[in-house]
Amino acid sequence: MDAVLSKRPAIGRSLLFLFGFLLFTLAVGFAAGQVTAPNIASWYSHLNKPSCNPPNWVFAPVWTALYALMAVAAWRVWREKGFRSPALGLWLVQLGLNFAWSFIFFGAHAPGAALADLAVLWAAIFTTLVAFGRIDKPAGWLLIPYLGWVSFAGVLNFWVWQLNP
Repeated sequence: MDAVLSKRPAIGRSLLFLFGFLLFTLAVGFAAGQVTAPNIASWYSHLNKPSCNPPNWVFAPVWTALYALMAVAAWRVWREKGFRSPALGLWLVQLGLNFAWSFIFFGAHAPGAALADLAVLWAAIFTTLVAFGRIDKPAGWLLIPYLGWVSFAGVLNFWVWQLNP
């Protein structure tokens, strides 16, 4: 047990990296939001949406919480394996796909293409969740709400695509 604990970074350094993971992940979300926000009133509000579509105000706090969970999960894996972990590479891939979705859906106004991105994103999240769970079970668990929300987003994306030919 002492050998495992001695491999972990010092608390101050670890907290600094937690802050870095949070800052990086939230910055990705913020950048995606810069594409999303101007399109809410000008484009998205005019689309036909399914009855299960939440009010617009729900999305920002949910995504902020999910980005924070993603960051903590990645930080936990980093504490165990460092930056050379293939699991962190998977995490970056899913984060990139997440980022791309906003540009495809809101920026390009292409719900069909965004749905394709979302399908690949879902697989990437699931793969990351499994990889994280093998390294640190709580890190994997932290991604379950994200996978659930992206599943729901997939349903919404599908219906927006279908209802707006």
